[in-house]
Amino acid sequence: MATITQVAVDTEDEYTSKPPHIQVHNLPTPEEPNIPLPPLSLNPTEVLNVDKNTPDSHVPRDSRLIRLTGVHPFNVEPPLTALYKEGFLTSPELFYVRNHGAVPQVHDEDIPNWEISIEGMVENPIILNFREILQKYDQITAPITLVCAGNRRKEQNTVRKSKGFSWGAAGLSTALFTGPLMADLLRSAKPLRKARYVCMEGADKLPNGHYGTSVKLNWAMDYNRGIMLAHKMNGESLRPDHGRPLRAVVPGQIGGRSVKWLKRLILTDTPSDNWYHINDNRVLPTMVSPEMSSQERKWWHDERYAIYDLNVNSVAAYPQHEEEIDLATAGPVYTAKGYAYAGGGRRITRVEISLDRGKSWRLADIDYAEDRYREFEGDLFGGRVDMWQRESCFCWSFWSLDIPLADLECSDALLVRAMDEALTAQPRDMYWSVLGMMNNPWFRVTITKEGTRLKFEHPTHPAKSGGWMEKNKKAGGDLTNGNWGERVEGETPAEPEPVKEINMKKDGVNRTIDLSELKANSSAEKPWFVVNGEVYDGTAFLEGHPGGAISITSSAGLDVSEDFLAIHSETAKFMMPDYHIGTLDKASLDALKNDDAPISSEPRPVFLNSRAWAKMKLMEKKHVSWDTYIFVFELEHDKQSLGLPIGQHLMIKVPDPDKNNESVIRSYTPISDTSMEGRMELLVKIYFPTETVPGGKMTMALNKLPLGAQIDCKGPTGRFEYLGDGRVLINGKERKLRSFKMICGGTGITPIFQVLRAVMQDSQDRTTCVVLDGNRLEEDILCRSELDTYMAADSQKCNVVHTLSKASDSWTGRRGRISEELLAEFAAPEDESMVLLCGPEPLEKSAQKILLSQGWPESDLHFF
Repeated sequence: MATITQVAVDTEDEYTSKPPHIQVHNLPTPEEPNIPLPPLSLNPTEVLNVDKNTPDSHVPRDSRLIRLTGVHPFNVEPPLTALYKEGFLTSPELFYVRNHGAVPQVHDEDIPNWEISIEGMVENPIILNFREILQKYDQITAPITLVCAGNRRKEQNTVRKSKGFSWGAAGLSTALFTGPLMADLLRSAKPLRKARYVCMEGADKLPNGHYGTSVKLNWAMDYNRGIMLAHKMNGESLRPDHGRPLRAVVPGQIGGRSVKWLKRLILTDTPSDNWYHINDNRVLPTMVSPEMSSQERKWWHDERYAIYDLNVNSVAAYPQHEEEIDLATAGPVYTAKGYAYAGGGRRITRVEISLDRGKSWRLADIDYAEDRYREFEGDLFGGRVDMWQRESCFCWSFWSLDIPLADLECSDALLVRAMDEALTAQPRDMYWSVLGMMNNPWFRVTITKEGTRLKFEHPTHPAKSGGWMEKNKKAGGDLTNGNWGERVEGETPAEPEPVKEINMKKDGVNRTIDLSELKANSSAEKPWFVVNGEVYDGTAFLEGHPGGAISITSSAGLDVSEDFLAIHSETAKFMMPDYHIGTLDKASLDALKNDDAPISSEPRPVFLNSRAWAKMKLMEKKHVSWDTYIFVFELEHDKQSLGLPIGQHLMIKVPDPDKNNESVIRSYTPISDTSMEGRMELLVKIYFPTETVPGGKMTMALNKLPLGAQIDCKGPTGRFEYLGDGRVLINGKERKLRSFKMICGGTGITPIFQVLRAVMQDSQDRTTCVVLDGNRLEEDILCRSELDTYMAADSQKCNVVHTLSKASDSWTGRRGRISEELLAEFAAPEDESMVLLCGPEPLEKSAQKILLSQGWPESDLHFF
């Protein structure tokens, strides 16, 4: 019986100035089977500069990895050539990474007590710590290939943009994973007979809760499927990006089922209801457009479209993308090479190459490195290798084919396709779907002859533009025409789909307006303004505008094109013809754009101006939680006040570095006290991109601002203002109240908090406040210490009720969303009372419907 160990040596790191830790493995002795061992592993020890200002500032990484979603979250693939050169096993630093958010920070001293619970439909719910998982259960080691369901998605995005980001052809990697089988742990908890699914949940905190998904229970209990909990990868402890200290590994299925940073196993009789299980890792029917999928939620809840087993796929690594061969100096034969894999434990049985557009095929040689482990008996990295009786194939295989150079010279493309033991072959054409997943048509490498040289091009490249698909599309080719976008004789070039512009002009209006007439009608009572050279009369919308009358009156007589187009929805644009009165003549429009008011040299006592943008400087960024910060901005001078009435907002304009610095404009309510001088503090939750959501434009732009950067602000805006002692202004009309019912979620707390603070800081103000604060997790609760302080100071005047939709077992407060029962208990209709609401759109819509049904008049509901 053999035992393979590993030792460490020091060497110079080509990526950092410090000597790294390199993993070196003892070679097998002559009598041992020739099993593939991990490549030399260069363990990064320093955090890259690009990660230092992100929530992943504690994670060292390899700079060779290709980032697919910007700086953060970390979604990367290795260069295809580097991945292939490492061989059958991939080093942890080049192993692809799919992270939905920040990497949980796990300290060495905390690992022994890392806990995982097994709960739900079990007879014996248990909580196991990391030490028990290692000591109480048999450990196995097995080679497993993990593949992202988005592998090769950039090809789909080139045909038509899907909802997912652009993976190249290296969204997969293989490692030796060590740990116990999941079935052994589940047996300890004794599943009930009606249990059908194992729901898994990780520790990564995300915008929509913790990442989670599920697999069928009978799969998890089947030893031949090899589903395991891994704590080692190629003989070393898991690194942070790969699930340190414990992850699920589900062989033969998409990588999205292998939950990292594993914390919970919940046995249920239905599939997981986790947001990421429902809204991710699905192949919807090809006729479902992104718009349909957003409007009709039924598609996401149909379990038939969920992805589990991988499909058959193959890729050419050689010829490389943009590789060139000199026919004058090259040998007579070129060896094409690549990888192939299948799903569900099925073996790849053939890989075929065509040089004549699929008319004839050549059979490639296949190397099944995984089979060598079946002959090995013994321990490997602390786990038993016991694959001799398992026939399932859970790893990629490498293929190769010697091709006469003369045959390549006569061809325009090399085509690759694979087939598995169920005789499932890669399709010729793409099956486009709204998430762009499981892309597996024939892999095509074009061949272009330039003089004595042959040049090869892959379909796409993950890190840059180029590839034959993009080239053919730019030339007017239809990539879905069955001819790879190359136009056949008589076919006309495909016209790009025109951008649909919304007509904001009223039919039949031909009036020309000059500057003098515009200025004569630019009062608070009759506010005319200009958008894209057209003149609009905002008088009729003064009372109904969501931003309050000041949003319109402050625009009177101005060209507000940039601001309007940046912050208004399509719904607002469709309304504009009702207010259209004419066109500003060109000379007047030019004069209006160049009409800058003289700037006074005198220091202004108040910063905000409702008619002009003013600049403030970012001085500090305070960390609140993994995705929430307080941005501290410096005003023009130390004694200057912001000038924002309580309950109102200001507009912020920030350049978007991902969109050629085009402006992003949004409204915010600061968290700082209105009496603060010289500064403004802004509480912001960063909405990082996910597989299906591109991320928040403004919050991502704010997060990328360096200290010292300037932003533009203008305001105030809003229909509501709190004057104190229960007095409010709604569109300039005063009301007297005895109580507020405040309903909020997430960062919707900020305008609510401004009003609550004003009430609580004034001992003479006897207005009572009830705050219903809905969040997913306990760590999502913002301003919690301040809210607790107000409630402790005067519980008769301030009552705060928190409810969590994804509460932990230790949470003792309310559970669930802000419901009809909760509103009836704490927000029943009262005389001289008002409801203030701010939060995600679904929360606001649901609360509005319930409150109206419970008897609240619509005039008593205010949405910030």
